[in-house]
Amino acid sequence: MKGNFQLISIIIFIALAVFGVLVFSGAIPLGNDSAPGALGTVTLWGTVKSATLSPLLEKFNDANQSFILQYVEKSEDTLDEELLEALADGKGPDLFFLPDDLAFHYANRIFTIPYESYPLASFKNSFAGAGEVFLTSAGIMAFPLSIDPLMMYFNRSILDANAVVYPPVSWEEVSALIPIITPKDDSNKIIKSAVALGHFSNVVHAKDILATLFLQGGNPIVVEKDGFFNSSLKEFSSKNNPASTLKFFIDFADPNGSVYSWNKSFPNSDLAFSREDLAFYFGFASELPTLVNRNPNQNFFVAPFPQIRNASFKLTTAQVTGISILSSSRNFNTALTAASLLSTGDFAKEYALALGLPPARRDLLKTKPKDAYSPIFYDSALFARTWLDPSPKDTNEIFRRMIETSISNSASVDDAISDADSRLNLLLLK
Repeated sequence: MKGNFQLISIIIFIALAVFGVLVFSGAIPLGNDSAPGALGTVTLWGTVKSATLSPLLEKFNDANQSFILQYVEKSEDTLDEELLEALADGKGPDLFFLPDDLAFHYANRIFTIPYESYPLASFKNSFAGAGEVFLTSAGIMAFPLSIDPLMMYFNRSILDANAVVYPPVSWEEVSALIPIITPKDDSNKIIKSAVALGHFSNVVHAKDILATLFLQGGNPIVVEKDGFFNSSLKEFSSKNNPASTLKFFIDFADPNGSVYSWNKSFPNSDLAFSREDLAFYFGFASELPTLVNRNPNQNFFVAPFPQIRNASFKLTTAQVTGISILSSSRNFNTALTAASLLSTGDFAKEYALALGLPPARRDLLKTKPKDAYSPIFYDSALFARTWLDPSPKDTNEIFRRMIETSISNSASVDDAISDADSRLNLLLLK
């Protein structure tokens, strides 16, 4: 009963807060708009398959008949390009599912809900910490819907064969397992690997893994103040040493090091894991179906991403999706109403379940599906965080350069960090 009351209270508060915005802006004319479709039609763009989303939206429209919400499926590869072209032609959607790595890119095209209308404390009480990537000093860019945390998949057969009872919890435990489950021949050639780290080209999610290590060390990567964004990669403190973090990562690819476990001769880490040549694979929760289908007979499970031993908090990264309102919406009033209802009602729960992902709302994270994997995903979603990536393609290149120049000794780890910091700041000025 108590949990239900809290849920109802949260939904009512959010609805009233958004209602205040609507009334203030003239979005809700306090007249008779109860007729079906009276508030018009709004269009939502996203990359979720229509077959998956259509039943959810049909139910949503049945429950909210004062307006009509239409969905248009777009390709993940072309969403950004198509959206920019449509906006330039004045034909863009009213709403779109905003991936966190496009938030910076669209910051000037998104309607930002001011904290006077939706208090910061209310947002943090309603949504898990990963959703805070949508917060700026000016307000809220999107209502978070789902969280896709970075996890550690592990091969149970490999661990069992080497008498490893439990998967590692800390990075110290990961390092200690290298000599146990990374067999090598007389020439130091790796036969099977414990973990894929150190390189960029064949370590899937290398940027995300290294970014997680920075975040775990207390480095937010990008900081914002008064609307201006800056890189924090070069910032050093007693608890944050970016150069040491980078050195820790590349040591796994150093043939002369004690934790040597990966090199460029291996295929991509996800394929190596599915071929059972890799004990631990760092991938997102959303990859579970792919991993299962690639090798249905593989005996693997999932655990939280490794942590710094004795750290005061847990942290992993995540991919976060929110519902955002474009300031160019031709039916802005209804779009704002729809966005609030999508994030506060049953749709948010059903959306996450349909995608097999943890929801972003805290109250929904309390009730976990009964399958083997979801409880672990849901727990990780609570301590997930992410950073404001200004341009995924460009930052991929920055992180690749940072890793490869340091591992080849063409630059020291300190110089590689400084170079990455400068390049990231240039992106943030655009």
